[in-house]
Amino acid sequence: MEYKTLGRSGLSVSVAGLGCNNFGMRLDEEASREVISAALDAGITLFDTARIYGGGRSEEFLGRALRGHLDEVVLATKFGRSAPGDPGGSRRHLVRSVETSLRLLEADHIDLLQLHYPDPATPIEETLAALTDLVRAGKVLYIGCSNFEGWRLADADWTARTRGFEPFVSVQNEWSLLSRGIEEEVTVAAGRFGLSVLPYFPLASGLLTGKVTRGSAPPAESRLAVSYFASVLTDANFDKLERLTGWAVEHGRSLTELALSWLASQPLVASVIAGATTPEQVKTNVAATRTDLTPAEVAEVAALVG
Repeated sequence: MEYKTLGRSGLSVSVAGLGCNNFGMRLDEEASREVISAALDAGITLFDTARIYGGGRSEEFLGRALRGHLDEVVLATKFGRSAPGDPGGSRRHLVRSVETSLRLLEADHIDLLQLHYPDPATPIEETLAALTDLVRAGKVLYIGCSNFEGWRLADADWTARTRGFEPFVSVQNEWSLLSRGIEEEVTVAAGRFGLSVLPYFPLASGLLTGKVTRGSAPPAESRLAVSYFASVLTDANFDKLERLTGWAVEHGRSLTELALSWLASQPLVASVIAGATTPEQVKTNVAATRTDLTPAEVAEVAALVG
């Protein structure tokens, strides 16, 4: 396992991270425990969950499975959008959310606390002030955000610097070889303000595993079988898959290895957040997440998908 530093912090994280959104939704507690155990054995240190995953069961399952291992891992969770009409950036919601997360995770602090979605109804000053208080109280060590646009990163950085608040050290957005919108402004802003990027959906909900082919129906148990995710099953994406697969074969890699290593080899990426439903998937993802693509190869692969 390789490790990188998270943004402008002293926090080291595994290049392969474990997304815990399946826990409590697609996986029961025993199956979740098996995945977590495999992740620990493989050297994964970054475990990424959220208050809303599994209605709180993800944090609960993770907390029980990590008993005795908290000193070995970087515990990351997200707050926000706990109920309709409550995006969750207010001090009131944030403090309550953190207290609940700490109880469910059976932890005395959260290593990385992230605002799950922007909250247009709450001034960023209020959110950052509350987060700073939590850091100073020792309940949170570092803070980050998720699903932010570039201008919001700039606004948050300016507010933190001018008001003496804790700055974000990371941004977690969707990023894959089939979803590159983040490159328009978010990665530029992240680089400018010293944030690491934590890509989620790095395999485009499974399409970049190569297990689904043009014209075939996705497996019933897969995420691609859900209409929300099935939107990636387009002819344009399958054209890109064919080009990526050809490059991967020429360079002795699987499509999964190419997809995960392309992200891991990006200088701004600290950890690639990939979910798993079995221990075998964990092992596959860890082996595939390497930082060995050269800058020239990263650019060459990017040109294949435009």
